[in-house]
Amino acid sequence: MQCSMFRFSLSFTASLLAALVALASVPVAQAAGVPANITAAVADNARPDADKQRDENRKPGETLSFADVRTGEQIGELSPGGGYFSRILSKAVGPKGHVFEMVPLRSPTAPADQPDRNAPAKALAADPNYSNISIVERVTGMVSLPAPVDLIFTAQNYHDLHNVPNLDMAAFNKSVFDALKPGGLYVIVDHSAQTGSGSRDTSTLHRIDVDTVRQEVTAAGFKLVARSNVLENTADDRTAIVFDPTVRGKTDQFILKFRKPKK
Repeated sequence: MQCSMFRFSLSFTASLLAALVALASVPVAQAAGVPANITAAVADNARPDADKQRDENRKPGETLSFADVRTGEQIGELSPGGGYFSRILSKAVGPKGHVFEMVPLRSPTAPADQPDRNAPAKALAADPNYSNISIVERVTGMVSLPAPVDLIFTAQNYHDLHNVPNLDMAAFNKSVFDALKPGGLYVIVDHSAQTGSGSRDTSTLHRIDVDTVRQEVTAAGFKLVARSNVLENTADDRTAIVFDPTVRGKTDQFILKFRKPKK
């Protein structure tokens, strides 16, 4: 038994070391100047004051600069929530660009009096200040857009995919791959879990191990081209739920940028 446990320990250590080496070989993007289109989008007067107050922690300028958001692009945003990034993306791509807010399809068996969780996204799409935003209701576990896009972006949502019963993550990431143009980007921002924890904490702490994300997404055919440390916070030991007042809004987060090969 001791020999068996020793072999298991060696195997786990080797796997963890390989994962760390794989991530360490990916270039870390250094903070640089924020492009004019993104600077103007963050400064947009139509943004709610509540959103602006979150900018110090969420660093939208640096985050979307890393995502390489350009004027005229077509972007799919997965689970936009209240539209914090949607508004900025809308202004950053400009009138010749478009933002598709991908929200879950309302269940036909949902009670008539159940609140519409997609109401904030729908209200934003109806706001004349953001006329280049439209809603795409998607079947759970699948991404489908009217046409291939330049970028699919999601912030603080990837871990929750692991909490959807019976969701096939491989099929989900393949649907993202198919929804992008050749050379298109898939950018994921999420709360960091402890190294080696995998998806253990997705439903309890709402965190996920960065290497689990890397493994799942690259398995779908993507290439990890860069990671950003702009949202890292070494003061967060990654053991508290992200809603804990001691870390809320200031969790240690990772940003990964994947590319769909051109061929």
